[in-house]
Amino acid sequence: MALDGIVMANLTAEMKDRLEGGKIAKIAQPEKDELLFTVKNQKNTWRLLISASASLPLIYFTEANKQSPMTAPNFCMLLRKHIGNGRIIRVSQPGLERILCMEVEHFDELGDKRIKKLIVEIMGKHSNIIFCNEENMILDSIKHISAQVSSIREVLPGRTYFIPQTMEKKDPLTITQEEFLDVIGHTAAPIQKALYMKLTGISPIMGHELCHLASIDGDLSANGLSELELVHLYHMFSFVMEDIKHGHFAPNIIYKKEEPVEFSSLHLTCYQGEDYVSKCFDSISSLLETYYASKNTITRIRQKSVDLRKIVQTALERNYKKYDLQSKQLKDTDKKDKYKVYGELINTYGYELTGGEKQLICLNYYTNEEITIPLDDQLSAKENAQKYFDKYNKLKRTFEAVTEQIAETRQEIDHLESVSAALDIALMEEDLVQIKEELMEYGYIKHRRSGDKKPKITSKPFHYLSSDGFHIYVGKNNYQNEELTFKVAGNSDWWFHAKGIPGSHVIVKSEGKELPDRVFEEAGALAAYYSKGRENDKVEVDYVQKKQIKKVAGAAPGFVIYHTNYSMVAEPGILLEECK
Repeated sequence: MALDGIVMANLTAEMKDRLEGGKIAKIAQPEKDELLFTVKNQKNTWRLLISASASLPLIYFTEANKQSPMTAPNFCMLLRKHIGNGRIIRVSQPGLERILCMEVEHFDELGDKRIKKLIVEIMGKHSNIIFCNEENMILDSIKHISAQVSSIREVLPGRTYFIPQTMEKKDPLTITQEEFLDVIGHTAAPIQKALYMKLTGISPIMGHELCHLASIDGDLSANGLSELELVHLYHMFSFVMEDIKHGHFAPNIIYKKEEPVEFSSLHLTCYQGEDYVSKCFDSISSLLETYYASKNTITRIRQKSVDLRKIVQTALERNYKKYDLQSKQLKDTDKKDKYKVYGELINTYGYELTGGEKQLICLNYYTNEEITIPLDDQLSAKENAQKYFDKYNKLKRTFEAVTEQIAETRQEIDHLESVSAALDIALMEEDLVQIKEELMEYGYIKHRRSGDKKPKITSKPFHYLSSDGFHIYVGKNNYQNEELTFKVAGNSDWWFHAKGIPGSHVIVKSEGKELPDRVFEEAGALAAYYSKGRENDKVEVDYVQKKQIKKVAGAAPGFVIYHTNYSMVAEPGILLEECK
């Protein structure tokens, strides 16, 4: 999925329609690499979110507001000073570059009209937001790029802004047929790759789509195509470019089994079959917000949870190593029973020994087979027997101790893996607070100082309403799992959990009624989705009435046992709307 030049052209058209002539009412910087503009234009108020995040750069209109820091960062203060009440006179895109330029008219300190440019570059990890004057001199940027970081272009106050040309690419909106045949036809790469390598703003998926429209195998070498095939490809390409020039966009997301696999500003014909469903959107912003908003939230939460993840992962790796060593120790104790038999057989047949023998050959009455027992020729039969009994007793003690240690280590691993699963499904900062409290309680994080206040817990379980009107709750962490199972659920309510893997407890409130089959399927899908098996096509899920669930004595919160249960195979997914 790519926010390519075509999507940027769609965004440019949308921004021109909504913002040109509008007045900037508010500028905020909620994150270090993110801006939120509020623009009033005629009777409408628009919020424009711009993110230069290296992991998830994006730009779209949104109705959601975001909390800003108490003290505005310097870049935000500079923008407020210069264009805080400015009027947006023009929004443009150079060629089909992944670049947007907003020109803002404002009055300077002397009351003279001036024009400033806010340039947004959506280029993966090189994304940036750059503020320039009308002579293209950089006044500041949300990310400073020095010569030590990039030898291609410095992005620093006082430098002249220019678009870097890292490789020679043609503008798809102006390229002629002759140029197209020359540039593409002389490339040795596969044709779908040649299209995005040689043309600005074309993404891999659009290269694939263009080949599909022209009925050409995209894996064939571009220089292996005939002139007739290249001309036909150019005609298909020209039709697409004409749609872009005239603003004929059709924002859509392609879904496969509830999961988005691709989005585009144009219809994608290369995704066909019953598994694929296309959902159209009224605007490119609503499409991007639908797809990226949740992904952006998850990305931000992952950044904020990186310290917790590192603590959990380090503890897990330490326990995995400990478990492996203990397992080897346990395997070494397998010989204990053999030594016990040796001792018993020496006591039984030792009367035959006269002294000085290095082995005893006798009948093993446990197996009715002949056996050879090594002996120490310096010891008597009784002493040899005792030596084997001593070995047996030592290994027996080791077996008992290591078995107990392995159980403790396995329990700790299960606990840490459940915390890791909780971190995977955390969507908000308040979800992390409860996880941090658990890690603190179990000694993975130092306890807070005596004067520090315990944070207020505001995180709540997920809450869904089934198609048949039954309330379904999903725990986000071990504390919530514990509370749902033993405080919220009644004896007749149903409990779901992915079999044998870390995951959330899912509770269906039955209200004393018999549940329809559809409710079991919906709850099972949730239990599969909110588990470590969510990436699998199918997950086995156990389900049972809550009265069958027992808490494990001395175990971490959320750990339970049950002996009577049903099982089902579920496809991980969220089939229901979340209750707010």
